[in-house]
Amino acid sequence: MGALIILTILTAYLFGSISSAVLICKLFKLPDPRTTGSHNPGATNVYRIGGKLPAALTLFFDVLKGMIPVWGAYFLGIEPFYLGLIGVATCLGHIYPLYFRFKGGKAVATALGAMFPVASEMALLLILTWLLVFRISKVSSLAAIITVSLAPFYAYWIKPQYTVPTIMISVLIMWRHQSNIARLRAGSETPIKRR
Repeated sequence: MGALIILTILTAYLFGSISSAVLICKLFKLPDPRTTGSHNPGATNVYRIGGKLPAALTLFFDVLKGMIPVWGAYFLGIEPFYLGLIGVATCLGHIYPLYFRFKGGKAVATALGAMFPVASEMALLLILTWLLVFRISKVSSLAAIITVSLAPFYAYWIKPQYTVPTIMISVLIMWRHQSNIARLRAGSETPIKRR
């Protein structure tokens, strides 16, 4: 692995470590999402805490921080497998952020952003899957779990060179959703209500 690839992977992790949810909650003078609501610093919890605008901004910046490192590496001519690893590094940064005591979110939006520069068709298919499941269930975590479960199959179908990194990201996100999976099995997971 060359020095350029190592540098881009480290940069991706540092980008991923920027917690949009925490910063936006501070900007809007909202409670820390790591200690309020579901205690997850992500767009869904920010929506519960502060409503549509802070949640939309959190979602936008979480997607953007996934896109920027992969896009930059793509233009540097880095090959597909390593582009996938850069996406994984960004998600790891989101989950274990260096700047926020390694207490991060679940990386769904960041993973989506990482896919856009190299597999936009797949990213759009994942968005449609999430929207369909969420429209039926009104449960964000269920939509995320089903979407990431299908992601490796979509990758193999649309962009097979990204199948292995997609599996890695999917496993990471599923692992981060363990508590949600337990609540879904118990029937106690809370649906999102309109604000």
